[in-house]
Amino acid sequence: MSKRRISKNAVANIGEERISVLTKLSKNALAEGREDLAARYVSLARKIGMKVNVKMPEDFRYCKECMMPLIPGMNCTVRLTGGKIVTRCRHCGGLKRKPYLKERQK
Repeated sequence: MSKRRISKNAVANIGEERISVLTKLSKNALAEGREDLAARYVSLARKIGMKVNVKMPEDFRYCKECMMPLIPGMNCTVRLTGGKIVTRCRHCGGLKRKPYLKERQK
């Protein structure tokens, strides 16, 4: 007998569930002070996302340099300058810039 194949949609759904669990675990680990564990959870979530071709959740932000989940006021600073949202990681100093012109027009 041959193996049963799992459809790509089912694999994507399983991947999304695992990514959401890992992102929650990373936020909890960072709140407890376990930065190494939080970064590990984020890197695992990214690997799962790349393998099953699923994007990370929109509401979850992380530093792409040190894989640390970014929580404003706890380990990152957020500034609005010149039509951009600038987020700086306090762990490694990495910057993340995102335009906010669409939000301004509403």
